[in-house]
Amino acid sequence: MGELLDRITFSKEVLCGKPTIRGLRISVEMVLELLAAGEAEENILEDYPQLEPDDIRAALAYAHRLVAGEAVYQTQRG
Repeated sequence: MGELLDRITFSKEVLCGKPTIRGLRISVEMVLELLAAGEAEENILEDYPQLEPDDIRAALAYAHRLVAGEAVYQTQRG
C-alpha cells in the first residue's frame, strides 16, 4: 500500500494543500466523491485522461488510512 500512497501529494501551491493525485490539480476528495456517486472507474479515467488506474486505488488507500487511524469512543446512551 505504501507505493500507492506515494501517489498522494500535498503542496500549498496546488489546491491550497489538499491531498491531490501526483501533484495534479485533481483532488483525492473529487476522486472519492465520483466513486461514492457510483461513477465507474472506466468513466473517471476517460473523463480525466491524466489519471491512471493506480491513482484511483491510491485515493481509496488514502481514505482507508484515514479511517483506520480514527479513534472510536463508545458513547453512553441516556
